[in-house]
Amino acid sequence: MFKLILNTYKTSFSGLSRETWLLSIVMMFNRCGSMAVPFMGLYVTQSLHRSEMDAGLIITLFGVGSILGSAVGGKLTDMIGFRPVQILSSIIGGLLFILFSSITNFSTLCILAVVISFFSEAFRPANFTAVAHYATENTITRSYSLNRLAVNIGWSVGISLAGIIASINYKLLFIVEGGVSIVVGLLILSFLPRVKGFIKLAKENATKHVIMKPWKDVFYVKFILLTTVFITCAFLMFRVVPVFFKEQWHIDEFAIGLIIGLNGAVIALFEMIMINKIEAKRSPMFFIIIGAVFFAISYIMLTAPISFHIATAIIAIIIFTGGEMFALPFINTIVINRSNEHNRGLYAAGYTLSWSVAQVIGPYTGFLVARNLGYNWLWLALACMLLLCAWGFSVLNKKQTKSILETI
Repeated sequence: MFKLILNTYKTSFSGLSRETWLLSIVMMFNRCGSMAVPFMGLYVTQSLHRSEMDAGLIITLFGVGSILGSAVGGKLTDMIGFRPVQILSSIIGGLLFILFSSITNFSTLCILAVVISFFSEAFRPANFTAVAHYATENTITRSYSLNRLAVNIGWSVGISLAGIIASINYKLLFIVEGGVSIVVGLLILSFLPRVKGFIKLAKENATKHVIMKPWKDVFYVKFILLTTVFITCAFLMFRVVPVFFKEQWHIDEFAIGLIIGLNGAVIALFEMIMINKIEAKRSPMFFIIIGAVFFAISYIMLTAPISFHIATAIIAIIIFTGGEMFALPFINTIVINRSNEHNRGLYAAGYTLSWSVAQVIGPYTGFLVARNLGYNWLWLALACMLLLCAWGFSVLNKKQTKSILETI
């Protein structure tokens, strides 16, 4: 039995390029270092002794910077290449995080919040594009699953270390994150090979070829709009639901941490195996639709009038995680399949913008609805929106299939 499991894991991870593994290791360090932002609100209120409104402003400004960083990072990736964008964004972002730890003037911190998140988020479309560049034939989805595995491991380790570091000194969080970010940039500089003549080739292609812009790709624009709604709904599972567990179901912080941590653990153990088994069975959109339905079911479970709260919370998180494993790797696949080597950065930026927008509008809107209408109405609204997303993805897929058949 153990040998069978071991062989399944070996098959799931086989065939991936050396660069794909390197990029995933780099992303693991990058996410491991992302420890300061989740504690930003506490830093502003507890360490700087500012109001909750000031804390909310800083967090919002981080979101604004991330939106700008996604857009510009994608454009720069297509102009100068994914390697220099990752190196520069990591090193400059790291230095700015260290500077952030030494500033106490609030207006300056607000400006730095935008600039830091700009450079930090510019890294993501470049890394996304690099994974596609180095993925060998028929390994695109598994390459992104490995990258997601690295993200989950890095995030789990980073957030755990952040709690320990914050208990010692909040400012140390920013120094550690800045140091890790600089190390990430140096790792890419040292080990990721150069793409020779990229800038020259990009200029030649810009003049010789008509390169499709993502905002002119009607299917892609509709897909990203649906994806933005989809991710915004999903994002609340990690921002609003923990507060609900504490306030309404009276689950303590330690148990909440373990329950939410199941998400990363299940993904780390099973996603690569699952993707290896199903990726060639049906179209990517089919699995995205299944993921949306799973997400909706997980939110509906939170409305159940059941007294076994911990058990219900665990089941809801596991169902949600199943939906995440179905949907997110195949969203990556569609983004890559719509693009090519000349415009992949812009397409990747469109996708990462979905995450940035979700971070800005999701938590605030979620808490606003919960405060005024109650949590049950929020969960039902999210479930309905996710089911509408599933329907929208289905309609979009049918239209795209019909369009392809008409051109044959």
